[in-house]
Amino acid sequence: MSPDSVELVPSDETPSQAAPPAVLTKIRECWGFDSLRPLQWQAIQAGLEHRDSLVVLPTGGGKSLCYQVPPLVAARMDVVVSPLIALMRDQVEGLLQNGYPAAALHSHLSPAEQEVVVRGVEAGEYRLLFVAPERLVQPEFLDFLAAQRVRSLAIDEAHCISQWGHDFRPEYRQLAMLRERFPEASVHAFTATATERVRRDIVERLALSEPEILVGQFDRPNLTYRVQPAVDVRRQTLEIVRRHAKEAVIVYCLSRKDTERTATFLRKHGVQAAAYHAGLEGAERSRIQDAFAAEELDVVCATVAFGMGIDRSDVRCVVHAAMPKSVEHYQQESGRAGRDGLEAECVLLYSAADGLRWERLIERSAHDSEDPATTVARGRSLLQGIRSYCTVARCRHQRLSEYFGQPLASDCGGCDVCLGEVQTLPDSTVVAQKILSCVYRMGERWGVQAVADVLRGATSEAVRQRHHDQLSTYGILADQPSGVLVQLIYQLVDLGHLARSSGEYPVLRLGETARAVLRGEQEVQLIQPVIKVRRAKRATESWEGVDPSLFEALRGLRRRLAAERKVPAYLIFNDSVLRTMAARQPESLESLHQISGVGEKKLADFGQAFLDVILAHSRDPLTVG
Repeated sequence: MSPDSVELVPSDETPSQAAPPAVLTKIRECWGFDSLRPLQWQAIQAGLEHRDSLVVLPTGGGKSLCYQVPPLVAARMDVVVSPLIALMRDQVEGLLQNGYPAAALHSHLSPAEQEVVVRGVEAGEYRLLFVAPERLVQPEFLDFLAAQRVRSLAIDEAHCISQWGHDFRPEYRQLAMLRERFPEASVHAFTATATERVRRDIVERLALSEPEILVGQFDRPNLTYRVQPAVDVRRQTLEIVRRHAKEAVIVYCLSRKDTERTATFLRKHGVQAAAYHAGLEGAERSRIQDAFAAEELDVVCATVAFGMGIDRSDVRCVVHAAMPKSVEHYQQESGRAGRDGLEAECVLLYSAADGLRWERLIERSAHDSEDPATTVARGRSLLQGIRSYCTVARCRHQRLSEYFGQPLASDCGGCDVCLGEVQTLPDSTVVAQKILSCVYRMGERWGVQAVADVLRGATSEAVRQRHHDQLSTYGILADQPSGVLVQLIYQLVDLGHLARSSGEYPVLRLGETARAVLRGEQEVQLIQPVIKVRRAKRATESWEGVDPSLFEALRGLRRRLAAERKVPAYLIFNDSVLRTMAARQPESLESLHQISGVGEKKLADFGQAFLDVILAHSRDPLTVG
């Protein structure tokens, strides 16, 4: 099968029926699932039969289960390569909560703790061993694994091996030697985001042998996507966060300073928020991450470059306070929302200025690459993809799916375009003509903010000294706030009607199409910065039949149990399981066990505690919680 082949299970098929009873029994016992999602059985089967595979499933699509099930069924130990220690830790803790024997080897473990894991591996106690790519390629560690007769290796976040991917890591390139070092072992690559080009690159770089290529649907129908013009980013972020009071929210920012300023602003307005970036001390990062996972912290503001390394499943909103540098980055980062399958919101606050900042960063970082020209061209190509997503008012779900090579019907009912929230600015062409005329009359020698000041009729000393208050365009858009004018100017830059020079002090010049606009030969459509948000249909459907007070009582119990066990709260049960409990209100452990996500170990460990809360609520709803 060619690397860009796509195998999709039609929505009316139930692929879990093909899985043998022995596999389904293990899945039911460990995870509490009665069925598998599309493509999961095919991926599991490839692992059981030692056939190489490349599995591309969206975040929340269940790709982890695809490499967790085979070693459990076959009673062997597989190795999983994972790039982040935090993700390894979360996965191992989650598996242990399910009664699944797993361990990780990483630098955060003490020598004594590492020795315990090594001895456990030698004794055959584990079914999965998580390691970082840097450790895996060490000759001594390779010898250790060879002695254990490892027959299967899973590469998580496999897009990191491709320079065309959104998160290329040089250390992943070394994984190509796994085929030579373990010729009898099967290799399985997993990722949530990969275009056809990246899929081909993964297959080639890992030397996968006639791999099973399984590509799921990239669309996440439970997510509501919005792109809003960035006018006052911090206040816009506050408004979005307030829509998700007492819920988990991640705010992605472009720089460390932005994360700290945004978190400070949110705290001043009564929101529990913290900044999280690579410049913090390790202990502080761990404290913030643990507080977020334990539901003690509502909002985390993180740099898009560093990411979160957190696997919390009940994130109800992801805000991008700045544009990411590719569609792949956006798909991955926004994909942290709604991993439990419930509704969530993803909002991108867009300004063309972000694209210009990314261009400078791309050019700067290219100096250290082997081929600067190719690196810059690749970076600009990826950047243009996300710019197009932000600036073209068409169904967001459709745009994202098409980017990854999958057509999707429009009118999704789950994005700002299909919900009718995106509106064109009245008299857009006239407004554009006024802005272009002002740039021209200012001599095409001034920057964005200076032009905005003249248009709104600012009375600053700088405006008077330059005699800009004498221009005919002075104050012709005085009814528009400065932030709105700046955003409209950047829209004209995106549309090519204005050009912005490079350098430390960039200035505005008329673009190639500006004169056609000024002469009235070309119309312009500008997006209205003021947007009224509507609630997507799925956001109400998922609450049908759910008792809100019981749900909150169950969340409270979950937090207490997680604190006692010192694990993230969502590892006890995710929000989807709790909502089902609050809707069905089971009256016995047997009926509780019928809920998807309640496996045998969790039933034994937590079942009675949750059942007690449900029964107490049914007797007296007012006293529970």
